[in-house]
Amino acid sequence: MPIIASRRKRVVVDVDTQKHFFKNSGMVCVQNHRRVLANILRVVNWARLKNIRMISTVQIFPDKYPYCNSRITDIEGQRKISYTFRKRHTSFDAEDNTDLLPEILDVYDQVIFRKRCFDPFREPRADRMLSELEADEFILIGALTEGAVKATALGLLSRHKSVTVLVDATGSYDMTVGEVTLRLLLERGGKLTDTKTLLGSTCLQLAGAHDFNSC
Repeated sequence: MPIIASRRKRVVVDVDTQKHFFKNSGMVCVQNHRRVLANILRVVNWARLKNIRMISTVQIFPDKYPYCNSRITDIEGQRKISYTFRKRHTSFDAEDNTDLLPEILDVYDQVIFRKRCFDPFREPRADRMLSELEADEFILIGALTEGAVKATALGLLSRHKSVTVLVDATGSYDMTVGEVTLRLLLERGGKLTDTKTLLGSTCLQLAGAHDFNSC
């Protein structure tokens, strides 16, 4: 049965918005993390306001690939930033099956997939969800630009999806490598923009006051 009955205009793909990427004490804290977090908050609030569904990923286990820096003992670091959760959400462990509730995005605003490496397409459930879901635009936020964001974007593009990366709502550990990655995604057919362009005049109003070091 299909994951969703009708095509959606937009879907936000929230890539690994976890504490070890976005807190000062994190193992691989991104550059300019406070600014990136503020923009991620704007996008999540915009998705709530516009009733836009979210697909989220969480990196849980180490792997042989670079930028997969979770450790099974780093429970706190693996946790998602608190305000990246939607009220109606469901989550799936990393398992080798593709079982999903039919029309799942009619039931939930956010579906969260745990994964054992940075590439969501190596997890059967996440692969099925992202491959089968039809949308006019997949909007990517999160981290790392040069790791999981890159893998997610390339996987979607290879499946002929329309991909937009919000360059100020994605974070890089290595800014130089991150910039090279963004150029690659542009060359492969992805679109690059920023939160102000996407959200328009409501952009500044959607952030609110947050202590981003205590999220």
